[in-house]
Amino acid sequence: MKILVTGAAGFIGFHTCQRLLAHGHQVVGLDNINDYYEVGLKFSRLNELGISKENAAISNKISASSTHAAAFKFIKLGLEDRENLPVLFKNESFDVVCNLAAQAGVRYSIENPEAYIDSNVVGFLNILECCRHHQIKHLVYASSSSVYGLNSKIPFETTDTVDSPISLYAASKKANELMAHTYSHLYGFATTGLRFFTVYGPWGRPDMALFLFTEAIVQNKPIKVFNHGDMERDFTYVDDIVEGVFRIIEKDTTERIKNSNAYKVYNIGNNNSVKLTDFIQEIETNLGKKAIKELLPMQAGDVAKTWANVDDLIKDYDYAPKTKLNVGVKKFVEWYKGYYGVGG
Repeated sequence: MKILVTGAAGFIGFHTCQRLLAHGHQVVGLDNINDYYEVGLKFSRLNELGISKENAAISNKISASSTHAAAFKFIKLGLEDRENLPVLFKNESFDVVCNLAAQAGVRYSIENPEAYIDSNVVGFLNILECCRHHQIKHLVYASSSSVYGLNSKIPFETTDTVDSPISLYAASKKANELMAHTYSHLYGFATTGLRFFTVYGPWGRPDMALFLFTEAIVQNKPIKVFNHGDMERDFTYVDDIVEGVFRIIEKDTTERIKNSNAYKVYNIGNNNSVKLTDFIQEIETNLGKKAIKELLPMQAGDVAKTWANVDDLIKDYDYAPKTKLNVGVKKFVEWYKGYYGVGG
C-alpha cells in the first residue's frame, strides 16, 4: 500500500515509518519539524530513514530518499496548511492515512493553547476533509489516554465516559474522536482512533519522563518527581505500540464498513500499571547512578494513575504487548548513551 504517516519526524511516527517500510509498503512522511523540542533529534530520526537534513528542511517539496529506504519520501508541511495538504493527497493517491502529527504535551497546552487548536483541531479537520475528498479507505489516528481525565475507575476502558478532560490537549484529542465519528458516519470511510498510553523507548521525546530522568541523572541534576512519587503509569514500549498500529493499518476494513463499524476507538498500552518509583529505580539500575529526587506536588493537568484495558485490541487484532519494563528501559538507556556520547 501507499501510506501517509504524519508526524514522521516524531517519536512514534518515525518508528511506524520504519516498520511499514520493512514490510514493503510505500510511505510518504509528513512533519512540520516545529521547535517544541530539540529539532536536531527530529532531523536525526529522518536521517535514519534516509532523508538528509538539507532535504528535510525544504518546505512543501517532496524529497525522495536515496538510501536504504527507497520507498520513503518526506515532505515538510503542517496539517494547518489548507492549500498544500489537498495537493499532496491529489498527487500521491494514498490507500491509508496514519495521522500521528499533533502538538503534544499535557503541560505545554496550559502555556500555549493556540498551538493545540491549530494542529490538533484545525489540522485534524484538514486531514478528515482530504480523506473524504480523495477516497481514503482508512484513517488511523492518534488519540490519547489523557481523554480519561478525572476517571477514577481502573483500568480505563473505551466504554468509560470521557467527558471530563483536565487539559486542553486532552480536550483536543477527544474532539478528534468526535470529528472522526462524524466523518465515518457521513462519508463511510473507516476511522480508527488509538488512545496511546505512556510510550517510551529509543529515539523518545525529550519532554517525557524517561528522557528527562535519564538526562538529569547523567548530569547529576535533581529529577522532578510529581505528586511526591505517588504516581502510576501504563508504560508501553514503542515497538509494542508500533506493532499494534501496524496490524491495524494492514487489516482490510471492508467488512467493518459493511457492518456499520467504520468508526472504532481502542486503548493501546501495556495492560498494566507501574509505580513511578519502580520506573525511576529501573533507570538508576541501568545508569549505575542514584537519582537526586525533588519531590513536588501534582501538576495541573496531570492524573495520578493510568492503566489501559486492551481486551478489544487483543480480540480484534491479536495485539499482545511483550516488552518488559527492565528490557525497554535498558534499550532506551543504551540508545541515549550512544546518541549523546555518554560514557559508562
